[in-house]
Amino acid sequence: MKVVAINGSPHKNGNVAFMLNYIGEKLTDLGVEFKIISAMEAVLSAKTPFCTACSSPCSKICYQGTKLEIAFEDLANADFVILASPVYFGTVSAQLKAFFDKTRWIRQNKLLINKHGAAISIGAAKYGGQETTLRALHDMMLVHGMSIVGDGSFESGAGHHGVCASLPIKDDHNAFARANALVERIKLINK
Repeated sequence: MKVVAINGSPHKNGNVAFMLNYIGEKLTDLGVEFKIISAMEAVLSAKTPFCTACSSPCSKICYQGTKLEIAFEDLANADFVILASPVYFGTVSAQLKAFFDKTRWIRQNKLLINKHGAAISIGAAKYGGQETTLRALHDMMLVHGMSIVGDGSFESGAGHHGVCASLPIKDDHNAFARANALVERIKLINK
């Protein structure tokens, strides 16, 4: 099984990366192939970082030969996708939004339909917009025809919409419990 995680933070090694690396280590221990893609790095490699709908249907001309094209290939070849974003004004980061705006070619070719996906959001405060950010992440997945997986498992209970965390991330024990439940769900899907 191949799991691809999209780090929507402008900080490649920040709190979102910390949580994704934690999940990645757990999945790797289970024999799962795991890769993190930096949305910011991928988007900045394109000729234009924002989608301008330069062709319809999408011809990929704006990102051919870039890190964004490689990221989209990884995404299309994934068995499971994790979208992770910090909370910015109650929603996803601009970097992640720009990344998904550029996925028109993936969508028109139906490359994510029926793939499983999960969401992670991290806010500065305990009630800092994590659930509204999860909803935006879910919307991105639903527009692609993906099946959303929450953070519940038989061991941990039914769960919620996804993994939510608040700062300081290293002290958010509940977030790690929910991340462990998500790993358990991915393990069950992999069977």
